[in-house]
Amino acid sequence: MGIAAYRYIPEGSPTSASDRSSVIQGTARVATGQSVPAPAPPPATVQSRPDFPARLPGLGPRTLAHLPNDSKQVLVVTGAGKNSASSKAVLWQRVDGRWRPGAVWAAHNGYRGWTDEHYAGDLHSPIGVFGLTDAGGRLADPGTKLPYRHSRSFSLSGTGFEGEPLSGAFDYVIAINYNRQPGTSPMDGTQPMGANRGGGIWIHVDHGGPTHACVSLSKTHMRQLLRTLDPAERPVVVMGDAASLTR
Repeated sequence: MGIAAYRYIPEGSPTSASDRSSVIQGTARVATGQSVPAPAPPPATVQSRPDFPARLPGLGPRTLAHLPNDSKQVLVVTGAGKNSASSKAVLWQRVDGRWRPGAVWAAHNGYRGWTDEHYAGDLHSPIGVFGLTDAGGRLADPGTKLPYRHSRSFSLSGTGFEGEPLSGAFDYVIAINYNRQPGTSPMDGTQPMGANRGGGIWIHVDHGGPTHACVSLSKTHMRQLLRTLDPAERPVVVMGDAASLTR
């Protein structure tokens, strides 16, 4: 009782080294009354889930108050400064009550920056929250769910403020619902606030320099934006310099 059994293996015996090893290991287990535990596996790596915000970051109460409650797609265009023509754009989409950001896109805006009260020819982009309901362009519909007006009338020539060619800037456009009638072609000239308040302000293809009042993105990003926007998600653009948007 409690005495280990041993098997004698003389030196020079034909017994293999593996047999000898197994006997020694078996003896050790019996002698100690315990088996050697296997090494513990390394702990599994736990990846935390992204913490998406419940409200759009970088926007102040005044701006958020103008955001439609049922909007689930918001293109936020933030100017580098009040008087700057450079900006960045991020498309945010609300999923399960949380806002998920897209990639950051380089953009241009009006030559003289931003204004709270836009007038025709002032070379500023208007600050505010505006619907995105209608699109069009010189090129064929890239696959958007927005109503799309395909026409050669979307043409532009000449050069921009920095001497860059303007050709192709209207290959794709999305009308910004500033002083226009939603539900019409971007080419529609109806201006409910009057002609002196300007109009025809679009998101269009970037030509490499400042705009008169529009917002411009690269052609690749314009295609991505058009393919993503969905009227059922009530898409809008929030645009202005950072200081204005945080009010």
